[in-house]
Amino acid sequence: MAAAAPTKTLIYDKANLLSSEEYDELNAMANEYGAKRETDIIIITSNNADNIDVEKMTEDFYDNEAPGYDKSHGNAVILTLDMRNRDVYLAGFYKAEQYLDDGRLDKIRNRITPDLSNGDYKRAFEKYIKTAHKYMGFKPGVNPDNPLFNIWFQLAAAGIFGGIVVSTMAYRSGGRITINRRTYEDASTSGIVDRQDQYLRTTTTKRKIERNTGSSSGGGGGGGGITGGGHSHSSSRGKF
Repeated sequence: MAAAAPTKTLIYDKANLLSSEEYDELNAMANEYGAKRETDIIIITSNNADNIDVEKMTEDFYDNEAPGYDKSHGNAVILTLDMRNRDVYLAGFYKAEQYLDDGRLDKIRNRITPDLSNGDYKRAFEKYIKTAHKYMGFKPGVNPDNPLFNIWFQLAAAGIFGGIVVSTMAYRSGGRITINRRTYEDASTSGIVDRQDQYLRTTTTKRKIERNTGSSSGGGGGGGGITGGGHSHSSSRGKF
């Protein structure tokens, strides 16, 4: 019987935001969910005493610590919190760059930001781990939040469709109704009494369609990047 894989250190809580119990629970969760996607799911928190930009902090960590599921500088997604400047940054490397592109990382960041702002760090980190795992289960290029992918939506749609089919079958099984207005109509005495067409007027109204030329709000965004060591990555950045 093969030995179980050793538990990796995937939570680097340098800002001491978590209790020891929370740390152990989240680190175990990151190991479990990351193994299913063959990707290290990493969290870094820092008080940032040297006031380093959060993007550089993340990129330097990847270059220097060389994380990866099965090799150094391999598949990894990193969430970094800069507590000094209240910045949050996410980056996906290799497989995670493909499956967690800028758009998907934006979705994750938007989902966890309210909890980060409220100081509920454990809840935010749980959402990050679970959502990163979920999104990596969908092919790149599709919207992982599409309702069609939701199992409850699928079950409801199947139930509605089944109900329509059963109702249609029950209706048809009752036989056709053959009586209509012509059954009791005397064609010899029936006819059109009068017919009149009256044209009133035609009115055409023009309305200017406004174009939205401004950028969308949200206080952040992505754009990807390349580390000093030459490793490409997707990204999302914002405040909390």
